[in-house]
Amino acid sequence: MSDKLETIRAAARDHARDVIAPNVDAWNAERASPRAASDQAGAVGLTGLYAPEEWGGQGLPLSEGIQVDEQLGTGDGAYAFALSMHNICTFAGCGYGTDAFKEKWVNDLTSGRKLANFALTEPQPGSDPMKMYTRATINGDGTWTISGAKAWVSLATEADIYFTVVKTSDTPGHKDMAMIAIPADAPGLRFGPLYDTPSCTFLPMSEMYLDEVFVSEDNIILPIGQGLQGSLMAIDIARVSIASGCCGLMQAALDTALAYSKTRKMFGGKNLELDGIQWMLGEVATDLEASKLLYRKAAEALGTPEGPLLAAHAKRFVPDAAVKAANTCTQLIGGIGLLQPYGLDRLSRLAQMLRIVDGTTEVSRVVIGRALQRRAAGLPDIPVPKGYGEITEDDAMIAAE
Repeated sequence: MSDKLETIRAAARDHARDVIAPNVDAWNAERASPRAASDQAGAVGLTGLYAPEEWGGQGLPLSEGIQVDEQLGTGDGAYAFALSMHNICTFAGCGYGTDAFKEKWVNDLTSGRKLANFALTEPQPGSDPMKMYTRATINGDGTWTISGAKAWVSLATEADIYFTVVKTSDTPGHKDMAMIAIPADAPGLRFGPLYDTPSCTFLPMSEMYLDEVFVSEDNIILPIGQGLQGSLMAIDIARVSIASGCCGLMQAALDTALAYSKTRKMFGGKNLELDGIQWMLGEVATDLEASKLLYRKAAEALGTPEGPLLAAHAKRFVPDAAVKAANTCTQLIGGIGLLQPYGLDRLSRLAQMLRIVDGTTEVSRVVIGRALQRRAAGLPDIPVPKGYGEITEDDAMIAAE
């Protein structure tokens, strides 16, 4: 691990311990987005992880920067998720934005003075972006007029700019898709009622409505024809980031159970001295170590042909392991684990949420299944016994002759 990575990981760890963990229950109770906390995150370099140093970022590769989400996840998985999406958008703006966009926005994004988020999902098609309804018309002066709706937009009403995927024609397919950054104060942009999300009421999420929103061509992030490909890359990064944050969540659940069971006295000794308790916690610990290895391997593969598959493996396995860990640790300490001050009920709900966002575990299974089909196609056939009375294709051909 490089000194720079260790320094930024330590900053994230301190931020989780000193800023997120002591305040997250109050944020949820107040249903208020913690903008002061994200300002503090920006002050210690957590809002420009992948951005070049010349633009005020940390210049970390994806394989390293994603580890920061693990540290933030020990404080709160939803907070880690929101900050990871900001970092992904900032990465896209630095790498693919126009010079005019960079000059106007990037320094504010890397410093955390302004926040960004991603808008792809729509109310009806959900995980099927090929059915996108949001349309952009390109005007004679180069400006874009955008109308449509997006769903499950994080940092709704709170972000300063939204990296939005649109279609530019009614032609089926993805060749007309593009990504454009829409400022929050653009006339015609509005948000619906905030979703009631019990696991993270401090994180504003809602539908976003676009009614003939005019946007400068300076804000084009990915031109026509590259919108879907770039979006899928962003989703792969997000899936691995979520897996990283889930590892932090698992660590928080495990530490809570350890701290409780080492002092609780039952059956003539401490809980942690009982074999059954050790076995339960040992299984959580093994799943945690396996999850870390998997998400880090997936992070190293991002941007390569193996990236989407490994991201799917990480998104399929790690959030499921986080749900299991939170539930196991709750079960281990008994009824008191249901009480709000211990935080395990919140972790259980967060883990379930993280199984769904940016592609459900079932979508990941589809990606994995298709990869298995491709692998099977290249393997030599193994003879399979015929069933009684079964006629194979070869038998049918011979009979026909």
